[in-house]
Amino acid sequence: MYLGCQYSLYPMTSDFVAVILDAVKPLQRYKDRLDIETDDVSTTLIGGAHVLFPALLESFSAAARVPGHLVMNLSLSRGCPGEPDDPRCALPARPDPASETKVALAGPRRSPIGIAASAQIALYPLGRPEYMDDIVACIGAAKSAGTFAKGKHFCTKLAGDVADVFDTIERSFLDFSPGNSHVVLTAIVSKGSPTQAR
Repeated sequence: MYLGCQYSLYPMTSDFVAVILDAVKPLQRYKDRLDIETDDVSTTLIGGAHVLFPALLESFSAAARVPGHLVMNLSLSRGCPGEPDDPRCALPARPDPASETKVALAGPRRSPIGIAASAQIALYPLGRPEYMDDIVACIGAAKSAGTFAKGKHFCTKLAGDVADVFDTIERSFLDFSPGNSHVVLTAIVSKGSPTQAR
């Protein structure tokens, strides 16, 4: 199993360099448990989900404390057959996605952070003929979690406290296809947009 992501931050401020640099500083606390590589386009994180998602939330939250509009563009992948196995990335046993147990997002919920955010996510369970069943179940679980805002062309919109939004992204990525499947999830997370939510 190989699990990781690439993400880029876009703070809409003239001081964007400082905001981005402050947002990647917290990642240093995870350097013994994640492979971290930052270049001029994005930051790549490789490692277990139990470390990866707290690191992503911490990075976004650090940047989000600066007033104004902030966007994170995020691509997650697990189980890519072209990547090497990495024991750190092994997933805990989860219910079969075809079972009736996918009524709510599993796992502990994070404590609210007090930052309102919205997101657009798209789940791609690759190589599965029943992929639409996985996607429909994922959307239903987001509704149960209270973060579903609306269905859109090509994606599902989430809204809520940033901790709840990231919790839904994590559960959507992990819980809706077998653990050994190749799964991709793309997300755009936004806070402070000047555009009225629709």
